[in-house]
Amino acid sequence: MATTNDLKNGLVLNIDGQLWTVVEFQHVKPGKGGAFVRTKLKNVLTGKVVDKTFNAGVKVETSNVDKREMQYLYKDGTDFVFMDTSTYDQLHVSETVVGDAAKYLLENQSAIVATHEGAPLYVELPAAVVLEITYTEPGLQGDRSTGGTKPATLETGTEIQVPLFLEAGTKVRVDTRDGSYLGRVND
Repeated sequence: MATTNDLKNGLVLNIDGQLWTVVEFQHVKPGKGGAFVRTKLKNVLTGKVVDKTFNAGVKVETSNVDKREMQYLYKDGTDFVFMDTSTYDQLHVSETVVGDAAKYLLENQSAIVATHEGAPLYVELPAAVVLEITYTEPGLQGDRSTGGTKPATLETGTEIQVPLFLEAGTKVRVDTRDGSYLGRVND
């Protein structure tokens, strides 16, 4: 338990059985009436952001969320198997928890896995990853100045839009938040 005076960014609160991360907070002392704390909270599982106001000094329940860097090993049925690089313990994470991160996840890649009381909450990838294009239609000669795009399949099986001049076998940097092409990577 903590009071509203202990709130800080990144703290995880347990409100009505749901986990919420404090995104931002502000202590407010109006000229009249009692002080209060205005917060912006993000649901750990759904990502939904809400504004919530607490009276100053009110007790709030905190939760411990353990974020560790883990290495993705392989897929086992519908589970993704991660290994804690410090203890070599393996953790099975269901594909619903991995979510969209699965589109950009390669074997032996590092990711942050957040757990609460041993249960995986979410998988966080770096903002950008480097993946190889396995298939794309050849670009047409002279079609480079239009700035158009074409679909390309990455080594994870995900399809993204890339510039017309890129070919299969090219390594590209991809934004893991929205799947956008960020640039070509030269080996």
